[in-house]
Amino acid sequence: MPLRSTLRGLSGVLRATLAAIRDRWQAYERTEARALALMSAWLSPEQRSQFVKYHRFDVIGSESGKRYRICYGTSTNVYEMDGSDRVVVGWCFRPAGSLAAGDVMLAQKIALETDERATLMVARPFPSSLPPRTNLPPVV
Repeated sequence: MPLRSTLRGLSGVLRATLAAIRDRWQAYERTEARALALMSAWLSPEQRSQFVKYHRFDVIGSESGKRYRICYGTSTNVYEMDGSDRVVVGWCFRPAGSLAAGDVMLAQKIALETDERATLMVARPFPSSLPPRTNLPPVV
């Protein structure tokens, strides 16, 4: 098989692969945008303002009245805060399945605000400080 013909074939395969990658990325972006829009609709005005500014928001636990900070992400993104705005402990819990960050964060919010005790019974604590601010997607 001549070299030119081989290169043409490889070029076609490369174009098809890149097109498939682009399509998957666009589908992911649409899914993430829908998840963030749904989450935003469930946030209070104060929480929405926090999320727009910091890519995180605070919730109050239903039983203890403790404040939790939910940061953008899908795991190890929930922090119990003290009265001086310092991290006490991190809590790792999330719904099962492969979900977009907005869906995970909404589930975490609802869980802490409606059944904090049961949520913390399944959550795993981790010692941590808040993660450094990174490049995050635009907020809805």
